[in-house]
Amino acid sequence: MTVAVKICGLSTPEALDVAVESGADMLGFVFFPPSPRHLSYEAARSLARRVRGRALKVALSVDASDDELAAIVEALAPDFLQLHGAETPQRVRILRARFDIPIMKALPIAAPADLARMHDYAGVADRLIFDARPPREATRPGGLGNRFDWHLLENIATEKPFMLSGGLDAGNVAQALRITRAGGVDVSSGVERAPGQKEPEKIRAFIAAVRATSTNRMVFA
Repeated sequence: MTVAVKICGLSTPEALDVAVESGADMLGFVFFPPSPRHLSYEAARSLARRVRGRALKVALSVDASDDELAAIVEALAPDFLQLHGAETPQRVRILRARFDIPIMKALPIAAPADLARMHDYAGVADRLIFDARPPREATRPGGLGNRFDWHLLENIATEKPFMLSGGLDAGNVAQALRITRAGGVDVSSGVERAPGQKEPEKIRAFIAAVRATSTNRMVFA
């Protein structure tokens, strides 16, 4: 069994093709205007057609309304909804029932106490993503290249499979996996030359680094 790899923030056909051809399991598409990776619905439709079932599509949103999520679902036909804002467990439950699409809930981590929240979401989300808590002055909750202390996840017992995110790149992902034993990894800024601009060689190197790690892990998806 292999660690699932998600390349997030894809916005061009070229980057999408490199991610798929390099063996990415999940492709992340961002619907959040403050992000340099934000997609229009029209661009999402075009990229969705290009995926052609070669990988799972993940739609990332931040505290989106029901109408916004409905438009995202119509445009992308995602396999997962990734909720990356302050969505409560009740909100997650409602959206899971309304759209009947598996949900990945991102949780910001900076200290041991932050991990307690994972139990609140275990019964309503299908998967969890542990990401670095953004600085107070940040204008978006992720994709900033920040990392947290991975040792906080060492020997953690989760009720749902989890992905690791935040500050990952080809040079540190093997160490991160050794410490956390995560079932999947999620990268965006770590495979870019500039915010929102994916670098093909960094995508290839990241996926190769993950595939070179031990495969004796839980499959994320």
